[in-house]
Amino acid sequence: MITLQDVRDAKRRISQLAHTTPVFSSQTLNILSESSVFLKAENLQKSGSFKFRGAMNFLLSLSRENLRNGVVTGSSGNHGQALACAGKILNTNVTVVVPEDVSAAKLSAIKGYGARIERCGRTSTERLNRAYEISQQTGAIFVPPFDHPWIMAGQGTIGLELIEQLCDFDAVLVPCGGCGLISGISKAIKEILKNARVYGVEPEQSNSTYLSFKAGHLVELKNINTIADGLRTAVPGTLTFPVVQKYVDDILLVSEQEIKRAVVFLLERMKLLVEPSGAVTVAALLSGKFPLKNKKVVAILSGGNVDLFALSKWIKEIKQGG
Repeated sequence: MITLQDVRDAKRRISQLAHTTPVFSSQTLNILSESSVFLKAENLQKSGSFKFRGAMNFLLSLSRENLRNGVVTGSSGNHGQALACAGKILNTNVTVVVPEDVSAAKLSAIKGYGARIERCGRTSTERLNRAYEISQQTGAIFVPPFDHPWIMAGQGTIGLELIEQLCDFDAVLVPCGGCGLISGISKAIKEILKNARVYGVEPEQSNSTYLSFKAGHLVELKNINTIADGLRTAVPGTLTFPVVQKYVDDILLVSEQEIKRAVVFLLERMKLLVEPSGAVTVAALLSGKFPLKNKKVVAILSGGNVDLFALSKWIKEIKQGG
């Protein structure tokens, strides 16, 4: 399990390379949610998501000798983009194994950072297995998407930033899939703000963390179908989940329509482009799923890498009364 010092060390490592992302407020959101809400805009982070923090901390924790043969991972989106971006900054070769049906936009973004691309299968298991094979064959370091102490500590730097920016707050809402983000944030916040509450938010149609949290052990999903592609995780991590069990107060679920409405709300009212995975926290607030009222609440907007064609369809659907 990571320590608060691990998170502080990560913050020191990445502080000159990662953005300190802004915190926004919205009077409309305050009224609709009956709380004082602050939005942590990780959609404005380098590479477009919080994943840059963990990827950069991982690379900076390795020696130059370790990086001699480069790094490799499997990803269909934000983790691959983040690692490619971090690798470019540090002049390190990066290979990303992507699915056969990867979107053109995501493929272009990963290539844009200079990463080598290999296509393999359609599932995360296939991608990660192939990435591990490449690691064994070439000596490249395998970089997990969430289940590693360096990744968790890097994501936890968001929690330290929030305390610096807001001093204190009553609760924080965090998207969760593999739980790298929520494990790091909850560790940092609960160690410093003893009375703060941490809530995970997950799609109803990809609820492995919710089921695992309620069961008290890891539960693996067989079928996942959500527009929140960054949260399509079959099972939380073996390292991240114990942290969730210890520090997270509850997991909330939101529907696909609630996620779409949140994405459109953030774009229309806040002028923020946020992907579905990053908007689940606001979906919980707008839908009334968040149980506390009249509190100071932080919602993490975890990323902004959204398919614009899909976004146009969601806008039309919501505006037509969907």
